[in-house]
Order: sequence, then C-alpha cells, then structure tokens
Amino acid sequence: MEENETYLVSGSYVKKSCSDEILQIQTDMEEKNFICDICEEEFSEISHLKKHFLCHKKQNLYSCNICSEEFSQRSHLNSHYRAHTNEKPYSYDVCHKQISQKGNLKVHGLAHAEEKPFSCDVCHKEFSDKSCLNEHYQTHTNEKCSSYDVGHKEFSQKISLNKHYQTRTHEKPYSCHICHKQFSEKRNLNRHYRIHTKEKPFSCDVCWKEFSRRSHLICHYRIHTNEKPYSCEMFHKEFSQKTYLNEHYRTLTNEKRYSCDICHKEFSQKGSLNRHYRIHTHEKPFSCDVCHKQFSERGSLNRHYRTHTKEKPFSCDVCHKKFSRKCNLIYHFRIHTNEKPYSCDVCHKDFSLKSTLISHYRIHTNEKPYSCDVCCKNFSLKSTLNQHYQTHTNEKPYSCDVCCKNFSLKSTLNQHYQTHTNEKPFSCDVCCKKFSRKSNLSQHYQTHTSE
Repeated sequence: MEENETYLVSGSYVKKSCSDEILQIQTDMEEKNFICDICEEEFSEISHLKKHFLCHKKQNLYSCNICSEEFSQRSHLNSHYRAHTNEKPYSYDVCHKQISQKGNLKVHGLAHAEEKPFSCDVCHKEFSDKSCLNEHYQTHTNEKCSSYDVGHKEFSQKISLNKHYQTRTHEKPYSCHICHKQFSEKRNLNRHYRIHTKEKPFSCDVCWKEFSRRSHLICHYRIHTNEKPYSCEMFHKEFSQKTYLNEHYRTLTNEKRYSCDICHKEFSQKGSLNRHYRIHTHEKPFSCDVCHKQFSERGSLNRHYRTHTKEKPFSCDVCHKKFSRKCNLIYHFRIHTNEKPYSCDVCHKDFSLKSTLISHYRIHTNEKPYSCDVCCKNFSLKSTLNQHYQTHTNEKPYSCDVCCKNFSLKSTLNQHYQTHTNEKPFSCDVCCKKFSRKSNLSQHYQTHTSE
C-alpha cells in the first residue's frame, strides 16, 4: 500500500499517513483533524494522536511501583508520583502557593489576574480555561456526541458516557487498599483517601480553615463574601449553594423522591436517606480522634469536637453571648425578641421552643413515655427520669467550688451558689422585693393576690 494513497471516509477525503493507525482528514477546519481508528478519539495535532496511541499498546506502558497504575508516557508517571509524595515543586510568585503540576501553575495565575482569555462567540461569556469553554459551547449546540447503546441516552462528553456506563453496570474498578471500599471513579477514591490520611489540602486565605475538598472551600468562601449565586425564580430567594436551592424547591413541591426500603419513610434528599439508613444499620462511620467517640453524622462529630476545643463560633449580636451550636443561638435570640412561634392547640399557650411545646402537651395527654428500669416509675420528661435515677445511685456529680458540697442536680447547685453570693435574681414587680429562688417569689405573690 502506497504512503500517499487517498480514501473517502464519511464524506471526507482522508490521506494515509506513515503510520497505519493514523488518518489525517483534509478539511478546511484546523481542529481535530486526526482520528484514532481504534477508539475514534479526535485530536487537533498529530503529535497528540501519537502519544494517545501508546495507551493502546500495553508493552509501552509505564507502571507506578506504589499503586501499580499504568501510564502511556513517562512524564505522566512522574507527575503521578507527586500524588504519593505530596511534592509540589512549582510555586506561584504572587501568593507563593505551591502546586504539583506546571500546567496548574498557569491556571492558578489566571485566578490572580482574573484573566479570562477564552470567550464564547455566541453569548460572549468568558472563561479562564479552554476546556471549560468547549464544554460551554455544547449548551448552545445541544451537541451530544456520545450515545448509550441500551437506553439510547446521549451525552455531550465521552467521560460522561463512561460514567453513565458504570451506573448501569454497577462497575466499581477503584478500591481503597485500607478499608477496601470500592468506587466507580478514581477521583472519588482520591477524595476518600483523605478520610484516612486526615489530609486537608485546601485552605481559606481569610480564616485559614482547611478543607479536604475544593468544592467545600468554594462554598465556605461565600460565608466571607456573602455571595449567593443561586436564586429561586418564584420567590426571588437567594442561596449560596445549589443544594440549598434544590432543597428549597422540594419544600415548595413537597417532593420526596427517596424512599427507605426497610421502613418506607420518604425523603426529599438522598443525603437524608443515607443518614436515615444508619438508624437501621447502627453504622457510626465518623470517629473523634481525641476521645474516639463515634457518630452516625459528620455534623454531630463537628459539634462534638467543640466540647474539646471549647470553640463557640456563633455569637448573639445583641448581648454578644457565644454558642457552640447555631440552633442554640436561634433559641437564645428569642429571649430578646420574645418570639414564641409554637402554640398549644388545647390551651393556646405559646412557647419559644418546639421541644418545650411537646413536653407541655403531655400535661394534657398525661403521657409519660420515659420509664425507670429500676422501679418502673414513669416520667413525662427524660431530664426528670435522669434526675430520678440519681435517687437510686445516690450520685451527686455537681460540686460547689466554694464549700465543696455535692449536689445531684445542677439547678440545686445554682440555687446553693446564691447563698455564697447573696444574689437575689427574682424580683416582685408589685413591691420590688427580691428573692433568691423563683419558688419563694411565687409564694410571695400570693400575699398580694390574697389582699
């Protein structure tokens, strides 16, 4: 076969190259004229095609001696090694941030310059990376070049097609060598590894808080910038994260797409279903590295950490009192606003907390769901049951740091403190007489009402 022999392929004239595996399409367009006849991937330069073709030839692969992953080029293997060594030989001269790949150094520079050299000629939207522009173009052309041969679903990117294949086949080719959990994508495995290594490579340059994922850092940064890029078209409410917008939409539609196959409880979010499953499995995958206590939810672990660090990041902007949990700040704020959003439908008494309303409701129903397993006495409140337990154990865990007297209840200790401080915080609004205990004030009120 002669080297310059020409063929007609799909309506275009193609010329045989020096390699039997390369077809060069002769068209007026410069981009992606070189096609691999094995996987039909297209390239704009012949050198890129030649490099790509090495991935089809097993004898030319370079293998990592740590994780055994194979690469068609030695330079790719060298770059890969840095994932194991955490080596970052490239430093940006403005912020001195260290980067493992030379190509990423150039992309990072665009973030400082806020330069977006690639512009869409349809809507004029600008991008800092050419690959992002190419993906964006497909939203205008509705181009879906890859097709799924069973469901005939189409995708604009080949990588999306490959991911979709794995959802149908349930293929999970990547496995964690520590806990053996399997993943369908390598990037998910890499993120998972950080659970074991505790690595948090992404840091906020405002408050220096560290994150294991870049996406978490981006979402966190909006706390400082107050940026809310996602908006509800119906109520014009804005959100900092797309997930919050989706949750908001589901509250409007009351949509619950996810159902527990054990108890059939329905949920509007998949994450809520996954957390719910742990009630059935008793799984507690999140562990405190200080006291090793385990939790079923990451949020519970984060809140627990604050008991060790004494961190109280939520502050009241009225009295400046600080709290370790946001919900406690919300409850506290109702002291200032005198807001009582929960009302009893029997006696119409209002409450600031829903839990207080539930406890109050048991006065009407006479419900006592908490039972002592020693004497079988029933109680309407769990806190009352816990106090009752101490009558059996004779436990007095609360101690006065002035006279060292011990008490079984914290409230009793607080009352006792007032004997040392002579504090009388309860005042009669009729005669202004003060009392150290609320019960004494209540008794005193009767002297006015009896008159």
